Amino acid sequence: MQVSGLNNTSNRVFDFICLWILPAGYFLLLCALFLLPERNLLHKLYYGLFSIPSLIALCLRPRQLKELLREPIFIALLLFAGWALLSLCWSPGDECFAGKLKPPLHLLMLFGGCYLLVRHRGEGIQPLLFSAATVALIVSIYNLVMFARIYEPGMRMIGGGAFDNPLLASHLFGFFCAYWLSLSMTCKRPQILWLSIPATAIMFAEVIATGSRTPLVALTLAACWLVFICWNRRSVVLLSALVLGGAAVIVQFSGMLLERGGSYRFEIWQIVLHKIAEHPWIGHGFDASLDVDPGVGYTLSEPHSFALGVLYYVGIIGFIPWIFFQAWALLSSWRHRVQPLFIIASTWLVFGIGAGLTEGGGIISRPKEHWFLLWIPLALIAALSINQRAGRLLAVSIRKLTPPALETLTANARVIEEDGLGPKVLRLLDGSFLKLFRSRRWYTSGSFNSYSERFAVNSERLRSMGFPTPQILDLYRLNDGSSAVHYTPLPGNTLRQVLQGITAPDVRQALVERFGKFMAQLHEQGVYFRSLHLGNVLVLEDGEFGLIDVADLRLYPSSLSLSLRQRNLRHMQRYTVDKRWLFEDHFQALLQGYAVTASKSAVDTLHKQVLATSAPAH
Repeated sequence: MQVSGLNNTSNRVFDFICLWILPAGYFLLLCALFLLPERNLLHKLYYGLFSIPSLIALCLRPRQLKELLREPIFIALLLFAGWALLSLCWSPGDECFAGKLKPPLHLLMLFGGCYLLVRHRGEGIQPLLFSAATVALIVSIYNLVMFARIYEPGMRMIGGGAFDNPLLASHLFGFFCAYWLSLSMTCKRPQILWLSIPATAIMFAEVIATGSRTPLVALTLAACWLVFICWNRRSVVLLSALVLGGAAVIVQFSGMLLERGGSYRFEIWQIVLHKIAEHPWIGHGFDASLDVDPGVGYTLSEPHSFALGVLYYVGIIGFIPWIFFQAWALLSSWRHRVQPLFIIASTWLVFGIGAGLTEGGGIISRPKEHWFLLWIPLALIAALSINQRAGRLLAVSIRKLTPPALETLTANARVIEEDGLGPKVLRLLDGSFLKLFRSRRWYTSGSFNSYSERFAVNSERLRSMGFPTPQILDLYRLNDGSSAVHYTPLPGNTLRQVLQGITAPDVRQALVERFGKFMAQLHEQGVYFRSLHLGNVLVLEDGEFGLIDVADLRLYPSSLSLSLRQRNLRHMQRYTVDKRWLFEDHFQALLQGYAVTASKSAVDTLHKQVLATSAPAH
């Protein structure tokens, strides 16, 4: 009993971290700099709400490290961080090793936490990014208004919050400008499109107001990447806008952008290259100091180039995994460009690569603006790649289905289910099914993850867990905003139909007992099927059970809590016939089957609930 109690407690802790703590921590990591008075508070928020919880979660489930350790990006990161720590052996720095170990550990936890977040709350990633970008947009509008009131020629906007430098602030403005630009290329809803276009313009205006040229180069590269990875009609529009926008910026802001000349970049790089040549292969060491005097009266501590910084600190040996994980991330994003999140994350990475050409230099640091140029997009791409290989993300492209094509596809189809708005499920001439999902309000989660996508992803994930589900053939997007899924149905009849056809009580009781075992298997593997009832469970030709209509389903990291199991049963008790067969005539058989897999406490709890809700029947 003690071991069972400890397991249950660890499961609940793990679930709470993955489902609630990590999403909150990731959201604050993305947008807290716009709101906090100083950068040090971001460090504390990240440590307390993301890094440390991620470490706890991975300690509770060390087996989940296996998938991380198979990801090429994460392997290259381990090699890079390991070599950086090894370079302390010849580094002239005198700080203790423990102090230098913390930044790489927190960085690794960024990758571990993102992996857990995408794995267990994958459906919430897009709404999370959208919410953070909306916060950044609202604060940016306020910043622009306040800056316009005090503007004088030559002024550079810094912005509020924790920003204290126009160049560093421009990294975040450009980061979210790249997000809105990516969203305008990938969104399917017109409402989101008409929001993303002005949002992109506002964030771009913030970049211009900082007077920084580096993010302009980075945004140009990001836009070119979007044109390349999303080649469609919008790409032509974006390419045209890129040309016209670039010309407008040069005409309107050429004085502001050119008056500072080269900012001594070439002199700085020449000095750093001479220092790199002293130890080209192994570098000067992770915590080596860097003093660059370009002749401006003071020394600089950064090479103003991420690539030169890596070469200076860890040499060519450290540079190889550093360049590899960026190249592999872009290649993975190209391969999986059917998934919008890959497009967004890779656009961020390209923006960061562009910004890093003339900015930065520290290789592993605490959370700050530079994280948005490399580590945040890279961690998201690694997490997406891992979960894409595991079949937890959508891998089928969504095709547009025009009214004539829909009419051709559904010609002479038989309506299986309909509502007041028309057919919902159609059986096509070839025996396959077409299920339609009506358009939802634009601000709901269905705008980011349509129910047809959820149906497809849930179907694939359940099948990988050993539960038979329909085979997905195609996903469609209709002109009216609705979506549809085309699938091959499972061969069999619903459990309700089978029970109705059985006249022998003993045979029905045996079938109910088997269903109890099946339901316990779902609960023990964390499957919360909100619409679980006898009409959504099929008895297949081989006698096994299968699931249909799986859009309204959620997979939890651990076995379901007792409250979720009770809620599942309450839903089935709403159906009169199901209630009589399961909870009245053959209730003991149901519990007996459930007890084969579930714990005694779960069985007892469900027993008490049914007795409490249907006392007259017992």
